[in-house]
Amino acid sequence: MAPHFRIEPLDAKFGTTFGAVVSDIELSALDEATWRDLYAAWLKYALLIFPGQFLKRDQQIAFAKRFGPLEFEMAAISNVKADGTLRIEKDNDDVMKILKGNMGWHADSTYMPVQAKGAVFSAEEVPTIGGQTGFADMRAAYDALDDGLKAKVESLQAYHSLHYSQSLLGHETAKSDGEYSGYGLHDGPVPLRPLVKTHPETGRKSLLIGRHAHNIPGMAPEESRHLLQGLIDFACRKPRIYHHDWAPGDAVVWDNRCLLHQATPWDMTQRRIMWHSRIAGAPQSEAALAA
Repeated sequence: MAPHFRIEPLDAKFGTTFGAVVSDIELSALDEATWRDLYAAWLKYALLIFPGQFLKRDQQIAFAKRFGPLEFEMAAISNVKADGTLRIEKDNDDVMKILKGNMGWHADSTYMPVQAKGAVFSAEEVPTIGGQTGFADMRAAYDALDDGLKAKVESLQAYHSLHYSQSLLGHETAKSDGEYSGYGLHDGPVPLRPLVKTHPETGRKSLLIGRHAHNIPGMAPEESRHLLQGLIDFACRKPRIYHHDWAPGDAVVWDNRCLLHQATPWDMTQRRIMWHSRIAGAPQSEAALAA
């Protein structure tokens, strides 16, 4: 039976290993048959892009909940304060530091006890230049490793910490200005995760790396940093990357279990308001290892 929507793989236009644009669909009014086809497409392509949806808050949350329980319902990713004024980039407050940190390749909530399953992300206001979101296919990256490196990384783990990744930007979380809610900047155990992850639904292997990963047990710190950065540099390049140019009303959903993503710079004298709904991971498959 043909799907109830139109799907155009990004491969046709951009030569990528993943991702698709979905049209002729209304995310706020999905019947069960359409939803099943859509979920199957999501597992296949890992990133689905829905132009012109203009989801209201309750509609985005309801759509995200189709994928499972939420880690949190909705958060603004924005340089606009709650009172409508712009953050000043040179002030470099805690929220600005997080916005800058997000420009490094990462997967969501690897620094939490349970890694996120995915996320729904939508655009309300976008700048005229910059502000794309990049995505990178860690399934294809793992597949492209030579046999020797595959064998090496299969046996390795790394710790994941938002304190660690933000500290590289000079973000001293102990001296927080209190404006950032502190999500992820917890004082609990630092999660330990394998460098190679098996997807719980597709069975495909992928690299689990990114800016939060550090301190591979059994390696000297410099050797660990060199290997992890080398993996990012190898993984996050064509044809395994796609950067989305946002238009107001766009929505995307990505599979956080096999993709990395990154924000990109923009002119921060221009407003950018994005909305993020994070889908919780299943503890059976997304929990950290016992350190």
